[in-house]
Amino acid sequence: MCQSRQTMAKKQQTTHMDYLDHLEAEAIYILREVAGQFEKPALLFSGGKDSITLVHLAEKAFRPGKFPFPLVHIDTGHNFPETIAFRDELVARLGEPLIVGYVQDSIDAGKVVEQKGKNASRNPLQTVTLLDTIAEHGFDACIGGARRDEEKARAKERIFSVRDEFGQWDPKRQRPELWNIYNGRIHKGENVRVFPISNWTELDVWNYIRRENIKLPSIYFSHERDVITRNGQLMAAAEFLNIDHEDVVEYRKVRFRTVGDMTCTAAVPSEAYHIDDIIEEIRLSKISERGARMDDKVSEAAMEDRKKGGYF
Repeated sequence: MCQSRQTMAKKQQTTHMDYLDHLEAEAIYILREVAGQFEKPALLFSGGKDSITLVHLAEKAFRPGKFPFPLVHIDTGHNFPETIAFRDELVARLGEPLIVGYVQDSIDAGKVVEQKGKNASRNPLQTVTLLDTIAEHGFDACIGGARRDEEKARAKERIFSVRDEFGQWDPKRQRPELWNIYNGRIHKGENVRVFPISNWTELDVWNYIRRENIKLPSIYFSHERDVITRNGQLMAAAEFLNIDHEDVVEYRKVRFRTVGDMTCTAAVPSEAYHIDDIIEEIRLSKISERGARMDDKVSEAAMEDRKKGGYF
């Protein structure tokens, strides 16, 4: 009887799953559903923590085999050098194909017009480059790292989010998702955006990164760099920001909670050098990570408007 109880207790210990195990299992299931339901999927990779987490989950889902999709990066040409260096090192380690769509090519082709002025950014131009890249390679599903807790427009979106033949998203025409049943059926020309970590929070991602010992670009951790204050936000002092005599360059201790185009991604003052410090900093913060994104402040519905036009 005693041995039976010990055996049962040991079995319960080995089969116990915490909340991160459940989130991981859900994400892996979704990635495998994409591989099973679509002919030419792709994984949208920005070099940020969420897409890096997706790559780690894809390794768990498909290794020792190859990924059933390439990585796709839409490069504005105004990225953080640390992010690009990390991207290239990661791709070299993975041995997986990387497709890069360049916003500069869209500008050169006259498909988009580069913004002018002090607050000019290439970030809104990415949509055209993304849609062209999808069309060129015939991708029928694009996996992204968006999460519902980031922004209210993303909170509306399903895990399998159908886009029409123009790449547009209609929040009123979304499919029901019952339990873990995902409908990937689409008409010719349509596309699906898939968000395996949609149900995760920023803290979930960081706790998972800590547990799995996932490497990240150095800019996520506290470091010293030249910054300017623009529109109340600390921006990296880069040539792309059209710095003039009114801008005061300061050498500050900062880190980035989210990583995107340098012209729209702000830093936060931080002493968080280690991952435990970052988790505690986020836990105490009253501002979401998208609060450091200038592109979300254009209007109250900025993100939803961009998604309706084909944005990530």
